[in-house]
Amino acid sequence: MKKIYEGKTKDVFSLENGNVMLKFKDDCTGKDGVFDPGENSVGLTIEGIGKANLETSVHYFELLKDAGIKTHYVGADVENATMEVLPATVFGHGLEVICRLVATGSFIRRYGEYIEDGTVLDGGYVECTFKNDALGDPLVTGEGLAALGIMTPEMFESMKEQTLKITKIVADDLKSIGLDLWDIKFEFGYNNDEVILIDEIASGNMRVYKDGKIVEPVELTKLILNR
Repeated sequence: MKKIYEGKTKDVFSLENGNVMLKFKDDCTGKDGVFDPGENSVGLTIEGIGKANLETSVHYFELLKDAGIKTHYVGADVENATMEVLPATVFGHGLEVICRLVATGSFIRRYGEYIEDGTVLDGGYVECTFKNDALGDPLVTGEGLAALGIMTPEMFESMKEQTLKITKIVADDLKSIGLDLWDIKFEFGYNNDEVILIDEIASGNMRVYKDGKIVEPVELTKLILNR
């Protein structure tokens, strides 16, 4: 295997069969020793969290496969904390896709004069931001992505449709163990001109509540895996 990228929480290797292997690490983003998925630097190491994040991702990727939704997921070796995936090209320099089921967080900071924190967004609301810390991860519309030559309107519609379907599957699964999904963050890429979900589906990318209180990512991972 050849290492092609060293990330904060995962390393990426090329495989002889043309696919890619992701190696999940126990390093976590955070600050001053406190885990924070929103931070952009490694702040601590939590033993076993890489494997747990992989198990969570495998759980959801398998649910998506059963639902007939194609993703980059091929298979995983949980014991060695590795996941084999299809090669995919990211959009631009990295695009995050957020599906919001409840108005909160940055959505309220932007639009709080029109809507109250905690308001349910019927049907879900999909928005995209560029991965750019210096610019504060700016929002971009489907028309903007097309004008910039990053993706076609057809690709955007496919991505949006998949996002809503995937979010419902995750939300229904969480609901089955008494949890409420408020929002979730995804990343998509394209493989053979087809838009597919890439990266991971882990607790650090979700905002989840139980009995009106937010569930911290590490605790959420335990609830998902130890049902």
